[in-house]
Amino acid sequence: MTEQPERPRFHLVGAILRILCTLAILSFAIWGAIALFYQAPGPIWVRSVAAAAWAIASLVALFVYLRWRSRLASLIYPVMIALLLFWWGSIPASNSRDWADEVGQMTSGVVNGPEVTLANVRNFDWRTPTDYTVRWENRTYDLDKLSSVDLLLSYWAGPAIAHTLVSFGFEDGTFVTFSVEIRKERQESFSEIGGFFKEFETSVIAADERDIVRVRTNIRKEDVYLYRINMPKPAMRSLFMAYVDQANNLTETPQFYNTVTANCTTIVYEMVSRIVPDLPLDYRLLFSGYLPAYIAGVNGFTPGFTLDQLRQGGAISKRAQAADAAPDFSQKIREGVPGIAPLTQPQSTLN
Repeated sequence: MTEQPERPRFHLVGAILRILCTLAILSFAIWGAIALFYQAPGPIWVRSVAAAAWAIASLVALFVYLRWRSRLASLIYPVMIALLLFWWGSIPASNSRDWADEVGQMTSGVVNGPEVTLANVRNFDWRTPTDYTVRWENRTYDLDKLSSVDLLLSYWAGPAIAHTLVSFGFEDGTFVTFSVEIRKERQESFSEIGGFFKEFETSVIAADERDIVRVRTNIRKEDVYLYRINMPKPAMRSLFMAYVDQANNLTETPQFYNTVTANCTTIVYEMVSRIVPDLPLDYRLLFSGYLPAYIAGVNGFTPGFTLDQLRQGGAISKRAQAADAAPDFSQKIREGVPGIAPLTQPQSTLN
């Protein structure tokens, strides 16, 4: 009689355990099927068969576990998971694929005192999304003459999602813009789901603003906003070098892009946190469309303006469309942006 009160507790623990095991099997059934669909070798029909086979095997294991409480199923399925995870971990990132033209080269940098020479600065002349002149250039920048940092957000999928770019300005009126992007193959297109499943490598692109901003405002018709960042010159220099270091690291050790943990905004956060310690983590680092409110909250913008004023003054798409291929494109898109004084006209393109 003394053991009777323990029986309901025992049954409760067993029920909770079964629920947890069921959820685990279903989770691995879904994850494994998608992983095989994206990464199993072979054409799409082979990958589809592999994904379906994994899903069916997982459901059979779940049925056997729930129906007969089979110890065999309890042992075999974890082995299947272990083999799947071993295969997943063995998939290498690569810098040798048939890349799309816009990510066909990798930016790298060589430092010589205050000067940084960037190899493969992109300077395409875009006419349509598929018609363009390919240009990759070597350019040298004097970090002693670094004068500004601007954040650009390009909205392409509603108010919550934006692509993040960071543009560095120099005393001679020139700009170079860094963008962390997927490095897609020639026939690939962006996929949020694929970004979780090693479909793309990561690329750091350094580009002329007339290329990387204009392709978004004028060619893709995205909604782009520019914000002047309130940052002292030593921090500007450190952030510039953080991009150069990241680009150099990727040329030596390719890495996979991840939609959540290694995207265009989270990597910027990692680099800025090296300069400004104790930056708070926030959901707006994932939903990058709301990033301006986060930056305003940590006093990252030019003071004296409301967030609405910064957003309205920073809407550059119409100005960019009007400027089009003008040589002073960077100056024209900044006209009226809060916190930006009249700009120096660019002297020449640095080569």
